[in-house]
Amino acid sequence: MLTTLKTVYTDTRAEDLAWALGREPLPALATLDVELADAKLQLRLLGASHQVLLEEEQGSCSETVACIPGSSTPLPLGVSKRVGDWEYEFAARVETLSRGQFAGRAQELLALVTEHPHGLAGVFPGSPHAFTALLAQRHEGSVMWRTWHAYPQDGQLVATRSKVGLRAALPAQR
Repeated sequence: MLTTLKTVYTDTRAEDLAWALGREPLPALATLDVELADAKLQLRLLGASHQVLLEEEQGSCSETVACIPGSSTPLPLGVSKRVGDWEYEFAARVETLSRGQFAGRAQELLALVTEHPHGLAGVFPGSPHAFTALLAQRHEGSVMWRTWHAYPQDGQLVATRSKVGLRAALPAQR
């Protein structure tokens, strides 16, 4: 699903992004509810980037990647944590592209997410290449999502990957 977001572009640099787990739902400009087997996700586009809310029988989890006023947790390159009975993994990378490369990659990503049944993309006013996009899927018992945050003025594209799966049971000790 593709939407034009009715807001000002508030997170204008990749360096402004912060990461947080467990935040309450923030006001969203657009949402997409997704059911993947027994998992319910809500993909949320914020004026300041994205939030994913996950609910399963085992509990709930929220991930926020956005400009969070007062946040002391910048966007990490990688995180691996236990969240209740789950293993949570997060990875982020920043690509810097030429103007031509950026425009081509932006079009490719927007087409991928827009055409996917579990994809949500929002374009910010002022540039067709200023966007935030989310794509969710289930794979081998885990729920996964990918996101892209585009900063055309700097030619930067922030890509994240998140995975939540049940913690493997440890073998019995003898």
